[in-house]
Amino acid sequence: MANNKKKKQYSVSPFIEARNMSDITARTGNVYGAINIIAKRSNQVAVKLKEELHAKIDEFASSTDSLEEVHENKEQIEISRFYERMPHPTLLAFEEFVEEKIYYRKAEDKDKEKEADKPEA
Repeated sequence: MANNKKKKQYSVSPFIEARNMSDITARTGNVYGAINIIAKRSNQVAVKLKEELHAKIDEFASSTDSLEEVHENKEQIEISRFYERMPHPTLLAFEEFVEEKIYYRKAEDKDKEKEADKPEA
C-alpha cells in the first residue's frame, strides 16, 4: 500500500469515558432503546471495517510468499497497526448516535405505517 493514500482520521477518543445517561436517553426515551440502536450500528461498523481490512491485506496475499517475506512486509504491518489504533466500533457508533448521525425508527412507527398503508375492507 502506498504511503501517499490518505488514511481516515477519527476524532473519537479510543478510550472509554463516563457518559451522562440523560444525554443518551434524551433521543429515544429509554436507555435500552438507545443501547440497542448503538449496538446495531456498532455491528454494521465492525463488519464494514473487517471487510475493508481484509480487502487491504488481500492485496499483499500471494501463493508464493516465503516465510521471510510474510514477516517482513512493512505495508501489512502498517495497515494492521492503523486498524489496531482505531477506536472500537462501539465508540464510533456511540459518537454517531450522540451527534445524531444515525437514522432509526421505532417498531411502533413501523406498525403505524403498515396500518396506514392497508386498504380499508
